[in-house]
Amino acid sequence: MNDELLERLEAWHEEDEYEEIVNAITQVPEDERGYILINHLGRALNNMERYPEAVEQFLSVAEEGENDPLWHYRIGLAYYYLEQYENARAAFEAADRLEPGDEDTQEFLEWIRNKTTEELTEELVEEASAEPVHSVTEITIEPAPGIGMHMESKGFWNDSPAYVDQYVLSPPTEEQIEAVEEQLVFKLPTFYINMVKLHNGGVPHYRYFPVSHAGNDGKVHIEISNILGVGREKAHSLCGAAGSRAMIEQGGYPEIGVILCECPSDSEVVMLDYRESGNAGEPEVVHVNKAEGYKVTWLAPDVATFIQGLVNEENQPANLEGSM
Repeated sequence: MNDELLERLEAWHEEDEYEEIVNAITQVPEDERGYILINHLGRALNNMERYPEAVEQFLSVAEEGENDPLWHYRIGLAYYYLEQYENARAAFEAADRLEPGDEDTQEFLEWIRNKTTEELTEELVEEASAEPVHSVTEITIEPAPGIGMHMESKGFWNDSPAYVDQYVLSPPTEEQIEAVEEQLVFKLPTFYINMVKLHNGGVPHYRYFPVSHAGNDGKVHIEISNILGVGREKAHSLCGAAGSRAMIEQGGYPEIGVILCECPSDSEVVMLDYRESGNAGEPEVVHVNKAEGYKVTWLAPDVATFIQGLVNEENQPANLEGSM
């Protein structure tokens, strides 16, 4: 690392000469920049309000930044100004765990709490006036209120500290996604990839998927415990110690694809089923019950329909048969 360059970068930062910082660092070959230079570049891009580029830079060194409170703070700032408040909150909470009591971090967390409270109120008002939407395929589904593509919404994820610690990973880089796909031998659906880039795994408030009686021997819903994220550093991630591959091998589940969700029962999982699409196609979503001889029950034509069809406990159908 060139000490003279670092001194110039700090001087330019003090003088608000952020363009000089960007120009100097981008002249260094990408494979020679390293963690420190990329953080300087991301900070300068933040100060120039070029937040998408800043996030891209920070994510390229996500593994090195995992235990660095400053990395979490800086990417949290970019997410905040991109209005990705759930990602911002996770980043600032990580920064606060690594360096407790920082006033700037605490201030951002307070702003995020206010922002997400306002958004949730607006969603509830919109939902109250909206007509319910139904999608009919082989089963009847009523999409969970307020989810849609807004996976960063505070209303979807239950980010209690215990759940975040156990299930939530940093947003994956393209290289990490490719590595996980290579290990799984399946291409992950685009909707799912977009989802984990906003919030990488975790426990949703919306954990019930309605099914027909005929489709699942009297069940009116499938309950999930979590959605596995892309990564391997946490046990409950796709390639983790308790992830998809491990559950298939240890639990004897069919070799039809990737386990997406665990269920409260140890004998049940929700899987991405690639039998019709092939390993690189768009998988269907199925429920597999080991206790019933590994019975496979079709749930949805794709992961987007499945995620958008999840409902919370209050909205799950108490008498689905009567509504059909």
